[in-house]
Amino acid sequence: MSTTRKLSTRALALLATLFLGAPAMAGTQVIEIRKFAFVASEITVAPGTTVTWVNRDETPHTVIGEAHAFTSQGLDTGDQFAFTFEREGDYHYVCSLHPFMTGTVHVRRP
Repeated sequence: MSTTRKLSTRALALLATLFLGAPAMAGTQVIEIRKFAFVASEITVAPGTTVTWVNRDETPHTVIGEAHAFTSQGLDTGDQFAFTFEREGDYHYVCSLHPFMTGTVHVRRP
């Protein structure tokens, strides 16, 4: 694909995001762990998006997907865990150390 065509595709995706409010292309999304909560606890992303969880608490946490679709090790303060969501669907997750901490990643095509 030519550089001009790549730029045009990106420009159209950016315009779609601005005017439609939908995720236009895969990218990255950060979820922070603060005060024993996932912030934001529910997000919607496009397929191919990498979500990174960052522990901002002074207490260790984990990120465990339903049916172990993804599993982090214990995350100490400042540690990160990333997972790329390739398929559409709803991905529920929990901190196995603090099961009241839950979240959901919705993966949808724009």
